[in-house]
Amino acid sequence: MKLLLSLLLICSINKMIAQERVDYSKQENWAVLPWHTPENLLSKMHDTSLLANADVFYIYPTLMLDQKDKRWNMPMMEQEHMNEVLNSAVQYQASAWAEAGRMYVPYYRQAHIRSYYTEGKRGEQALMFAYADIKASFEYYMAHYNQGRPIILAGHSQGSTHLYLLIKDFFEGKALQKQLIAAYMPGIGFEKEVFKDIPLMTRPEQTGGFVAWNTFKKKIDKESYNKWYKGKAVVNPVSWDLSPVVLKKDHLGFYYSNGKLYPHMFDTHLIDGGIWISTPKWPFQLMSFIMKNYHIGDINLFWEDIRLNAKLRVESYLKLETK
Repeated sequence: MKLLLSLLLICSINKMIAQERVDYSKQENWAVLPWHTPENLLSKMHDTSLLANADVFYIYPTLMLDQKDKRWNMPMMEQEHMNEVLNSAVQYQASAWAEAGRMYVPYYRQAHIRSYYTEGKRGEQALMFAYADIKASFEYYMAHYNQGRPIILAGHSQGSTHLYLLIKDFFEGKALQKQLIAAYMPGIGFEKEVFKDIPLMTRPEQTGGFVAWNTFKKKIDKESYNKWYKGKAVVNPVSWDLSPVVLKKDHLGFYYSNGKLYPHMFDTHLIDGGIWISTPKWPFQLMSFIMKNYHIGDINLFWEDIRLNAKLRVESYLKLETK
């Protein structure tokens, strides 16, 4: 009886997803398209030399954080949420890859943060409902926009969860794997060999694999670390290798909420499954004392480091292709 009920529930959810499939031929269902780019991305695109050579497919993190919100998934066209995607995730995260290729950012009916903590199947169902949108958007992107160009995949937190599923469905062991420049997947704990054929990249110019990291304070949030990250895949997002310590002089830039870039802010230490950084200098110093960990800053803490590394990997990929 339990098996039958589970099968009926799965069928019901699959039917609901099929009935509510988002139409990604409509521009309104994309936060960013190369011909529909918000100003906070355009202002970061000083060097456009790589835009003709590669694409970036970015998936934003969980913004559905209000515990009073009893919904499991975000409705597609909720204006407040769409504004947050553009003014938070796109501005402070996706912008790091703005110069690496033509950018595509789909809106999707993301899962509430409780999906990661709820026992039983309900949280997983909400995440898979969200992934159905990501899958549909990527299928449309491949059919109508990609045209054989190499791809950077980028995400954070829930976005990285969906990237994992996307890689499994479309890249690993398939022809499209040859088009993968790199997958940037911070904010989630992945096993070091989570993919059979797509490696954890441990050199800054390496292509065809993924990178991951999770950012902590020196006084590590042990609850989160032990539950989600210990023993998982990690590289140092300043050196892009397995260096145990990278000094603040080599840190290229933290993109802060005041719109300014702050270089040389902290030392970066590699640990088992994560990284910890020394206390950043002003203006982030006061905030750093309040926060339990730096999960929210996994990307913008290393914004300039990511920007230049993404461009390096595109250039490295293109050189290999011409040999």
